[in-house]
Amino acid sequence: MKIEDSKPLNIREWSPEDRPREKLLLKGTSALSEAELVAILIGSGTAKTSAVELAKKVLLLSNNNLNELARLSVKDLMKIKGIGEAKAITIVAALELGRRRKAQDLDEKPKISSSKDAFDLIQGHLMDLPHEEFWVLLLNRMHQVVKKKRISEGGVSGTVADPKIIYKLALEDLASGVIVAHNHPSGNLKPSQSDIDLTRKLKEAGRFLEVQLLDHLIIANRNYFSFADEGLI
Repeated sequence: MKIEDSKPLNIREWSPEDRPREKLLLKGTSALSEAELVAILIGSGTAKTSAVELAKKVLLLSNNNLNELARLSVKDLMKIKGIGEAKAITIVAALELGRRRKAQDLDEKPKISSSKDAFDLIQGHLMDLPHEEFWVLLLNRMHQVVKKKRISEGGVSGTVADPKIIYKLALEDLASGVIVAHNHPSGNLKPSQSDIDLTRKLKEAGRFLEVQLLDHLIIANRNYFSFADEGLI
């Protein structure tokens, strides 16, 4: 008997161990490919395309790079035939949960001993964003983080950070030091003149209030620039 290959098998016709959900139950999450994991989020395919095939198209849109996928919007995903608003929202929400999980503190008061420590603690809030945000870490005398807070949110090319707001928070929490951070969606780590000017203002204000500015981080993708490491504070 000749088997027709013009029509793809419906996912229900696959062997149970090859169906993404059943495969996850049988073998665990690590056994699934990225396409199969996305297929579970999608839930169902179309009359002509399985959920796994749709998932492969989603990954292709992001060059098979999960970091790029996390930057796609609902509208971007809906450009794929078969991905409606509900499926797109599910994918975006799942990736946001992953981002927040990475950002969540494991230690109630993590200690900052280097710029890398600060980067690891704050990057989850700033990675994959299409706009700039400005955050502050408030530290006690033992350089433990007592609070982290978003100060402002801006556009693609900049955001405004008011030193008065930053040090008001620091004084309210009796912080001894602050580390500030913002992202560059463009991927360029080089500090702008406004970044340099703001760092100088924050340092001067901190000296007057006896709250030390310990560092200013610029974050782009998975890399960062540290004003302290470069001797600019």
